[in-house]
Amino acid sequence: MMRYTVFCALLLSQFGTSQGFLKTQGQKIVDSKGENIYLKGLGLGGWMLQEGYMLKTDDFAGPQFKIKEKIAEVAGEDGKNEFYKAYLKNGITKKDIDSLAKWGFNSIRLPMHYDLYTLPIEKEKVKGENTWLEQGFKMTDDLLKWCEDNKIYLILDLHATPGGQGNDANISDNDKTKPNLWQSQENQKKTIALWKKLAERYKDKEWIAGYDMINEPNYGFTGKNPNGTDEMSNAPLWKLQKDISDAIRQVDKNHIIILEGNGWGNNYNGLPKLWDDNIVLSFHKYWTTNSTESIQNIIDMRQKLDVPVWLGETGENSNVWFTELNQLLLKNNIGYAYWPMKKIDNIAGVTNVKITSDYQKLLNYWKNGGQKPSKEFAKKALMKIADNYKMENVEIKKDVIDAMFRQVNDESTRPYKDNSVPGRIFATNYDLGRFGSAYSDNDFQNLWVSTGSHTEWNSGNKMRNDGVDIYLCNDKINNKYYVGKTEKGEWLQYTVKSTQARKYKANIRYNNESSQASELVIKTENGDDLATVKLPPTGKNIWKTVSLDNVNIDKGENKLRLYFEAGNANLNYFELN
Repeated sequence: MMRYTVFCALLLSQFGTSQGFLKTQGQKIVDSKGENIYLKGLGLGGWMLQEGYMLKTDDFAGPQFKIKEKIAEVAGEDGKNEFYKAYLKNGITKKDIDSLAKWGFNSIRLPMHYDLYTLPIEKEKVKGENTWLEQGFKMTDDLLKWCEDNKIYLILDLHATPGGQGNDANISDNDKTKPNLWQSQENQKKTIALWKKLAERYKDKEWIAGYDMINEPNYGFTGKNPNGTDEMSNAPLWKLQKDISDAIRQVDKNHIIILEGNGWGNNYNGLPKLWDDNIVLSFHKYWTTNSTESIQNIIDMRQKLDVPVWLGETGENSNVWFTELNQLLLKNNIGYAYWPMKKIDNIAGVTNVKITSDYQKLLNYWKNGGQKPSKEFAKKALMKIADNYKMENVEIKKDVIDAMFRQVNDESTRPYKDNSVPGRIFATNYDLGRFGSAYSDNDFQNLWVSTGSHTEWNSGNKMRNDGVDIYLCNDKINNKYYVGKTEKGEWLQYTVKSTQARKYKANIRYNNESSQASELVIKTENGDDLATVKLPPTGKNIWKTVSLDNVNIDKGENKLRLYFEAGNANLNYFELN
């Protein structure tokens, strides 16, 4: 009897808790029980494949091979190899995946660089052969195990194909002196072979959600636009993706196959009749409004073809934009994957990798020339940056996480930091919450404008990702930052706790480099005026304090709002004593 019980327990442990493969059912992605699966994901951009802007090298080295050349120039080949070994080891670990699960993500998109899995065609000893490299497969195996431990789905995304899949060299590490994917049958054959190899390896892995075959194709086959935005047939793109999916299906009948259109994923012109009954269409969305009209084309395609759609890549915007986008996607049952996981000096993502002064010296040399850093200095600077990529060393952006998850359905505000009075409250520690609830600012999201440029949401690009403009502070007392570029009508809210009801003296630490006085009004959350104070001009880089008496604060929790009735003032902190 005992042996029978143990045998049943083993069966249950292996099969009873299995969620099964994801699949498509009409316009939904469902699990084995037919229940809708809403993918809330993050792309691990910057790990297997670096783009210049992630390492702040985009002014002089955008594609990864150019970045590697710059690193080898100062650190030597051995220094470059040592850096990349540490970088790949530290970039994503189990701690990262544990954190993503804790924050609320249930899926991950892995942007793969083909050269971690196989050799480039020009390095193959025998033309047409495929040498398989264990490194990429081992990294994927480890990541999948961490995902399984956290019940997170993993989507494999071929982000850099052999030769590169378009004219945007940065996203695919494209060396334009060599044949690209569309110019080379060898590169196409290697791409197909790689996907078949991946499918063979992961065909039984149920926490793999699907295969995103070619990230952001951007290539002009017959049109005038070099990035394929005006292509009408896209025939080579559809043929190759069908060839890839046919190869996958030879060994794997289970996993979802994900298609991407031309023009960075959104041009589906010429799409033939779908050749597989387990296909999802991916689109990418950056810097457009979050109106229904902004996604109407993909919704129409979903209805016409009766297939699910998935926002495979988005991000690089403000917290306001994130909350509004997630509300729009949830309403339309469209899952997503934000981009990227980690980059240096990042306010618009879930983590920030801290830059160092030594690494900044390398950036300055690469960009401007001058005296070349020593090899020892360069290696030390690079290894410190690699160390900063560890999860325990990054800065977690709780305002971004709050905007992506809680604020989607919750309009309440929460303290960014515990503020008790008497005491000092730094201006940048205003509450967490939606635009109009925790703060109001006149510029609050990143959109393309008619001039071809972007609107700005945080002119200082520091600390937080709301519309509030935050800069580095040089005052003698600071938390490193101040709120600047204030304009009439903007306001900030602070949750303040007081042990008793009393009248406080308020000290406002500010800077006003204009020739006009500014004005600050302190109000309650309900709009009751508590105090008004003028902020006269101070001169450039001069911080001053103005004081006022009899500011009424209730016992317990107060929500104070600071209204800028005239612009020009920069705010460091205020004290209630």
